[in-house]
Amino acid sequence: MIDEKCQNLDDNELVALSIQNSQYFYCLMKRYEDKLKGYVHRLTYLSNEDVEDIVEDSFVNAYLHLNDCDCDLKFSSWMYRIVHNSAINFIKKQKQSLRIEADESDDELVDWLVADTNIEKETVSKHFDEYIKSILDKLRPEYKEVIALKFFEEKDYKEISDILQKPMGTVATLLSRAKIQFKQIYEKENKY
Repeated sequence: MIDEKCQNLDDNELVALSIQNSQYFYCLMKRYEDKLKGYVHRLTYLSNEDVEDIVEDSFVNAYLHLNDCDCDLKFSSWMYRIVHNSAINFIKKQKQSLRIEADESDDELVDWLVADTNIEKETVSKHFDEYIKSILDKLRPEYKEVIALKFFEEKDYKEISDILQKPMGTVATLLSRAKIQFKQIYEKENKY
């Protein structure tokens, strides 16, 4: 019964109802669970079990702090921030590093990365694993974070700013520096 009511409600309405009745929070969980799992998996490249644990813990944390939800932000941005922080903390505790899961179907990312680099698009398609994935793994963690949000989660600069709690200008700078570092690593590894 509640599931049917949820379909016509926006996130802010569901947040308000969730404070009164926890069953409405289930609607928010269903709405974002797969997206958040995909984000954590792409950002961390952890096992499905670890990803599920991070997302579940994040939902519990979000529910416990629902009264603190910043309604000036989109609920999705607030939830992504909680999941992002949980994933980063998990990675730090495990003494691992961020990894971005990308593949040749991520055309927008590939186009963006190779735009200022002397890589032919055909070469990228043929040798994607060899070039792009290995270079992405070598980027600084803060660059991986903005790339994952921009290209895989399709967040705009404002949402990325809200999630990472950084000014939009900083987000733009991080993306620009990510591209520069990508180019530098590529050129260093491909000197003849």
